[in-house]
Amino acid sequence: MSTPVSVPPTDDRHSAGSNGFKPGLLSRLGAEAFGTLFLVVAGLGVPLFTLPQSNPLPGALAGGLAVTAAMLAFAYISGGHFNPAITLGNLVAGRIGIAAAAAYVGAQLVGAAAGALALFGILRTVPNIQDARTAFDTVTAGFGEHSVIQTSMAGVLLVEVLGAALLVAVFLGMTARRNNHAAAAPFAVGLAFAVLLQLGQALGNAPFNPARATASALFSSSWALEQLWLFWVAPIVGAGIAGLVFRGFADAQGRGAAVADHADDAAGHADDAADSASDPEDDFDGTSGREAAEKPAAAAPGAGGDDARDFFDGPRSKES
Repeated sequence: MSTPVSVPPTDDRHSAGSNGFKPGLLSRLGAEAFGTLFLVVAGLGVPLFTLPQSNPLPGALAGGLAVTAAMLAFAYISGGHFNPAITLGNLVAGRIGIAAAAAYVGAQLVGAAAGALALFGILRTVPNIQDARTAFDTVTAGFGEHSVIQTSMAGVLLVEVLGAALLVAVFLGMTARRNNHAAAAPFAVGLAFAVLLQLGQALGNAPFNPARATASALFSSSWALEQLWLFWVAPIVGAGIAGLVFRGFADAQGRGAAVADHADDAAGHADDAADSASDPEDDFDGTSGREAAEKPAAAAPGAGGDDARDFFDGPRSKES
């Protein structure tokens, strides 16, 4: 029987599955790139080629379903980020190292750009579309005059910060090791993303995903690149806030569990000592009261642990 190969410590923040599978960094980067490509193709392609008279699938719902499908397919390999904002949230929460997070973001950008390039090539084959860049403008994030309802920069900034914070919070909460419903994470994250996309669509095609915003801006008119900074800064701020809140909550929960466990252990040893004083005979399990009282306290299950350090598929693995 072969022994699973260990991955570098900075990347070894999620455990192997029940079959001992431990994906390497290149495998995880490939999963992130391909998953992000799928998100861009579905999230941008559906609204790009929408025909109102054919009662199509709404673009927001298509984006959410794409997230669900991508997480179901690839989360066991990479954790299912597909979004620099979610990767940053995981970094702040302590789930991933800095080097791995930077590599994830690079892979996501490559996948997003490849998806947008494919859509751009398809647009150029449609005879009724004279300018493919103008067509891309209709699905590209923007503010002011480039927003459907002329939303100001401050309004789009606020909705991006809020939406990214909510999306990252849902991801971190659903993928926490202590969440008994973690298997439903792809559906929760996908539904949250669909709802947020519906909110941000009229306000400025807010994508709550810097990789998707970058991909569409590359193939749109020049104004898109000029306004792209907002769709990086705002999601980063929102993700950072969510990551810090989750990290603080997880740390406080771990300390509270450790204190409670130590208190229970102390009470149990006090009872054992009292029993041994009144009854010198051995306990029911064959251990004398004195031996039970002198046993060292068991380590608290939650002591020293950090719930925020676990990926989608469980707690981090131990180094060999």
